[in-house]
Amino acid sequence: MFGPFGTAAGYDRLTHKRLRGLRGRIVADVAAAELGAGDRVLDAGTGPGRLPLAIAESRPELAVEGVDLSADMIDHARHTDSAGRVTFTVADVADMPFPDATFALVVSSLSQHHWTDVEGALRDLRRVLRPGGRLWIYDVRFALKRAERAARETFGPTAVERAPVRIGRFPVRLMARLTAQA
Repeated sequence: MFGPFGTAAGYDRLTHKRLRGLRGRIVADVAAAELGAGDRVLDAGTGPGRLPLAIAESRPELAVEGVDLSADMIDHARHTDSAGRVTFTVADVADMPFPDATFALVVSSLSQHHWTDVEGALRDLRRVLRPGGRLWIYDVRFALKRAERAARETFGPTAVERAPVRIGRFPVRLMARLTAQA
């Protein structure tokens, strides 16, 4: 499952520093979001859990959760979160165990291009968003086409926006953010 990384810990070691710029951008976006104390935020496809941990550190008044299909990744994330600031759950993003209208914000970074059922995932992500809640999918620009089509079908054509994401001083914008509002 982890390819050349071998283990969840190996994947985390290899990507922790490399993804710092993207993670910082997402944390800044969440910090600027109009979210209130106790609002729930979900990281869909959390991997080793670095993003929700950074969000919880930046916005301690939020209830932050992470979900991933890999039990090994979730075990690693739980071990990394020794303070227990984030709730981690093993689940498929197309079939999550959360009640309807649970989250004010769902974020996903570099995960959706791995989803085998993009349409099902978008439907379930829409289901767990509360009315007015937002979904932010950050991924490589060329990998967002299918997710964008599925989001427009699920959320409505005018509720979805796609924008390039600048990370640090890197001159080429390889990343984009797909935004959908419930």
